[in-house]
Amino acid sequence: MNNKSNARVKIKYRIRRKISGAATKPRLSVFRSNSDIYAQLIDDNNGVTLASASSRQKDIQAQKATKKKKGKMVGAAIATKAKELGITTVVFDRGGYIYHGRVKAVAEGAREGGLDFYLYISNKKIDVKFNCK
Repeated sequence: MNNKSNARVKIKYRIRRKISGAATKPRLSVFRSNSDIYAQLIDDNNGVTLASASSRQKDIQAQKATKKKKGKMVGAAIATKAKELGITTVVFDRGGYIYHGRVKAVAEGAREGGLDFYLYISNKKIDVKFNCK
């Protein structure tokens, strides 16, 4: 691995020490590859993936859009699946990536889809509806 990949892995593990998801407030985990983006709702207590969405789904892949717009569609898709499961609040896990571009687009799409984000500040859990505009 190169230095950039090692740095991302360190950041990812640092974030994961601070946050975790439960059945009522699952972790919204984002993975970004060069061409696609993936999102999962994870219950860390039971080690189960509750729902997933990606830019490789047929309805999203069929549309001619930029990677950023597809990221927003993935966020909306995961929000729809969460609503079907009765989930309204999630903990956002950016996966060591900078909160910018496609990762930010997934978060914005999820918020527009009706999900509220549970905010962690240092080691204190603060129940805040986090909504940026």
